Amino acid sequence: MAQLGLVGLGKMGFNMRERLRASGHDVVGYDRNPDVSDTASLPELVGALTAPRVVWVMVPAGAPTRNTVAELAELLTEGDIVIDGGNSRYTDDTANAELLGTHGVGYLDVGVSGGVWGKENGYGLMVGGAEADVERAMPFFDALRPEGPREEAFAHAGGVGAGHYAKMVHNGIEYGLMQAYAEGFELLDASDVVSNVPEVIKAWQRGTVVRSWLLELLVRALDEDPELEELEGYVEDSGEGRWTLEEAINNAVPAPVISAALFARFASRQRDSASMRAVAALREQFGGHAVKTKKVTG
Repeated sequence: MAQLGLVGLGKMGFNMRERLRASGHDVVGYDRNPDVSDTASLPELVGALTAPRVVWVMVPAGAPTRNTVAELAELLTEGDIVIDGGNSRYTDDTANAELLGTHGVGYLDVGVSGGVWGKENGYGLMVGGAEADVERAMPFFDALRPEGPREEAFAHAGGVGAGHYAKMVHNGIEYGLMQAYAEGFELLDASDVVSNVPEVIKAWQRGTVVRSWLLELLVRALDEDPELEELEGYVEDSGEGRWTLEEAINNAVPAPVISAALFARFASRQRDSASMRAVAALREQFGGHAVKTKKVTG
């Protein structure tokens, strides 16, 4: 059994705490929501841990993570380790590691994949940082990953920043996979040939080359709502797709699938597209093609 401090008990952090505790680890959690928190403050959490400490941060990326790391730098002591398991941009990791390093505190960045199902199924983990720090934290990584060969769900990706870089690319791939399934669903749904779309997609789960966990989740959604009529076709992006494309540009790596998937999300937020109005106007001008005009009220 090992002891861990866990900062941030939202959907991911809460389930991670439960999975770690089920494996026998002593987890002390802190969250601003007192209903789920074990301690009243970050200083109280640090005080409840026995040195040398390991503190895992699971708060939103950007300023919330940077501020939490900065506060921990003032509270922790030499030999402690901070793990950032959120979806931080990999460029933040160097600054975090340097700040903690001035206090003799180690730093690991961990890309965590598994979503709300991780508590039951385990999490895929991509880790960046020093080998010695990774080894110290390995009991927690082994408890969080799925059962089976370690290398199938865990990777020490490289030095500081490598874990979040790997997770960024992972999420970029995820964008493309989800978009492909979504476009396939729409084409089947629009066809006059296929009369039972949910059954077709369900049949892809075994024996086909497109089977995957994402497909299983789509089947689950269709079981609950066969036409997906209860949902609005509005999709946000949390940053990783944009960062992936920036890295593709910086490294001159073509990424047309991921870029198209990201832009499709942008399109989903447009109630009335100015660019498509321009296209309609041009088609009317050069070819006399029919257009739809807005109804004027009042």
